This record gives sequence, C-alpha cells and structure tokens, in this order.
Amino acid sequence: MIALITTLQILGLRATDHTADQVGVLRRAREDRGSVTIEQVLWAVAAIAIATLVVVAVRGFVTDKANEIK
Repeated sequence: MIALITTLQILGLRATDHTADQVGVLRRAREDRGSVTIEQVLWAVAAIAIATLVVVAVRGFVTDKANEIK
C-alpha cells in the first residue's frame, strides 16, 4: 500500500512540475509576442526605404539620360 501511495505522490509531483513548466512557456510566449510584431514592422520600413532609394536612383539616371537626348 505504501508503494502505491508513493507512486501516486511522485506522479502528482511530476504532473505539477510539467504544468508549471508549460505555464512558464506560455508566459514567455506572451511576453515575446509584441517583439515579433515590432521586428516585422522594422523589416517592412527597411524594405520600403530601400525600394524608395532604388526608385530615386533609377529616376535620376533616366532623367539624366533623357536630358542628353536633346
């Protein structure tokens, strides 16, 4: 009978530890959720800035070449 009680107690402690670990994982995931959004916004801003620079450079080059045609 003592072996059964000991086994049940150990299983209960393991379940409690596992549950506590899962709660920790969920808390960290919630805390990191905003940082992913910020990272995506920063990448989008960087991509838009690079695209703008390329458009300005190409437009300047084409305008210079068009002025040489005259």
